[in-house]
Amino acid sequence: MTADPFLSNGDAYGYEPPPITGLLDVLSVAAMVLDSDGRIVFWTPQAEELIGYTAEEALGQYAARLIIHPQHLQSVVKLFTEVLETGRSWAGAFPVRHKDGSSRLMEFRNMRLQDDLGDVYALGIAADHTLLQRVETDLALCERLINQSPIGLALMDPDLRYLLVNPALERIDGIPAEDHVGRRMRETLPFPDVDTIESALRQVLTTGTPLLDQYHVGRPPTDPEREHAWSLSFYRLEDPGGRVLGAAASVVDVTERHRAAAEADRARRRLALIAEASTRVGTSLEVEQTARELAEISVPQLADVVAVDVLDSALACRRSRPPENGPELFRALALKSAHPTVALRAADPPGDLAAYDGDRLVTLCVHTGRPVLVRHVADRDLPRIARDAAAGSLLAQAGVHSYLAVPLIAHGEVLGALDLKRTRNPLPFDDDDVVLASELAGRAAVAIDNARWFQSVRNTALTLQRSLLPDHPPHHTGLELASRYQPAQATSEVGGDWYDVLPLEDDKTALVVGDVMGNGIDAAATMGRLRTATCAYADLDLEPGDVLQHLDKITCDLEHYIVTCLYAVYDPRTRQCRIANAGHMPPALAGPGRAPALLDVPSGAPLGVGGIPFETTTVELGPGDLLVLYTDGLVETRHHPIDDRLNVLLSFLDEPHRPLEETCDLLLHGLRHPEDHDDVALLVARAQ
Repeated sequence: MTADPFLSNGDAYGYEPPPITGLLDVLSVAAMVLDSDGRIVFWTPQAEELIGYTAEEALGQYAARLIIHPQHLQSVVKLFTEVLETGRSWAGAFPVRHKDGSSRLMEFRNMRLQDDLGDVYALGIAADHTLLQRVETDLALCERLINQSPIGLALMDPDLRYLLVNPALERIDGIPAEDHVGRRMRETLPFPDVDTIESALRQVLTTGTPLLDQYHVGRPPTDPEREHAWSLSFYRLEDPGGRVLGAAASVVDVTERHRAAAEADRARRRLALIAEASTRVGTSLEVEQTARELAEISVPQLADVVAVDVLDSALACRRSRPPENGPELFRALALKSAHPTVALRAADPPGDLAAYDGDRLVTLCVHTGRPVLVRHVADRDLPRIARDAAAGSLLAQAGVHSYLAVPLIAHGEVLGALDLKRTRNPLPFDDDDVVLASELAGRAAVAIDNARWFQSVRNTALTLQRSLLPDHPPHHTGLELASRYQPAQATSEVGGDWYDVLPLEDDKTALVVGDVMGNGIDAAATMGRLRTATCAYADLDLEPGDVLQHLDKITCDLEHYIVTCLYAVYDPRTRQCRIANAGHMPPALAGPGRAPALLDVPSGAPLGVGGIPFETTTVELGPGDLLVLYTDGLVETRHHPIDDRLNVLLSFLDEPHRPLEETCDLLLHGLRHPEDHDDVALLVARAQ
């Protein structure tokens, strides 16, 4: 017997039954067939589930009497007759009597059937009306939600090809919905990491575990100039039987949130940079150091290449002239790059002077006192940025694409400019960068202004100090002499330390070291007055203690000054050195055959205290003996006990035959520190 192909396994004939959607199962659609007399001849299990009668109970029964309420019987018979006679189908809802006696509203579809013998039948398909309405409502709601949702939605088959996309996804990737169907995600979404996305989708299909809120950034075809951000979620689709239908993806545009977060992060970084600048810029009273600190903190957060140029007239503390269109003379103070670049060769090296014409942007910046911004540098802009054509070529080679110059303004005076360029940073300078650069430049300008005035005052005081120190003759009878004066370092002001060598009658020599407490021009001027008075009293051939007594009276007349001083007179005929001390550091004595030691000279009170006598001590100086007089700046520090420092000083005097100039250098280099805050006067004498 030949098998019926419609009853056999379809695989043997290359036929595969269509996949079951599961919707009929969800609706539990019942089917029944009535003959022309209205008797039930077919009854499905779903009909049993829906109405309650088994097939044995229903088959052969008049359907109208079995399941229709008497009050509806006439209407149902009429509809049944019309379907059989006319062949027109009928659809509608009417109540059906359940086996348990209850009444249930059913949705019916009735149509005529005819077999090969010409007999006619009525096919009735029924489903619970309430369930059907709920499904229809759900479908309509889903369709409206999908089409009206601002979230991009896509359905994909197991091969990750689009089956359906909603209008929101059309707007996101700029491709019509119908053009998505059959294509893969990599062909539509504007994400650079689309391979990662497809891999994640395959994992979702395999494991069934959803992947939610994946953050991706790209530039869509509809807005290629700006960066957008989306949140992607993936989940697997299954039918009620658990068969995998494909995958769904939702795409939420979070561009505004992305930009707000980026701006908030940028604002935090700007504030952090400003806070960092408050501690790193202006740490010293040196103009060059402050400029370097400004350049260092500006890269790479603000620019790739930074230069700090100050007007030469501002460095000289000359009154600035009103803005004009003429050239300006700049001194380059700092240059910094975030990475190796030929742009450094286009800039003026630190320390160099450079004249820039009035048409240059940096000159325009200092003339107007306003920032100059070139967001996108073109070839025509380079001649106004660079110092010459060669430098312009180097800037072009370095890839300078954005430029910003902001003035250095302190107390209303333009001191120079902060010059900023971007090469590797792809973003052009914007208004926020102008505000940040102006804030950094303003803070640095105040520090530079303080430093330049400090250096000016310091240079004046140092010039005065050096002019007041002696230029003593190279030879004094019975003595070999060497001396040094070293001012305080750049972070402190010049003080009032001094030394003096005074020739007296009978080949005697007066040796003086003193220290005016204080610093600056006033201290230097006071030192000059006391040195002049010391010279006058020394000519009177007074005892050292008497000389200090007179100096004490003069110091008392000066306002708020305390002075320490050591006064010694050496007589080569007797080889005696008579010494008096007014609160000063004790002198050191070294010589052949003796260990270096501090002389036990009564310290006395400083000059300016008033009314306290000063004792004179006599010391014998043999041939080759070394007498060292110094101010406290040589030995005092903030971190070491004074006794330890004095012992260190004595350790450097272990070779009394060492040349005196070498001894002075040894003491200064061995005891002084670059950050010492006091100046030093040093006088070394060797008896012959």
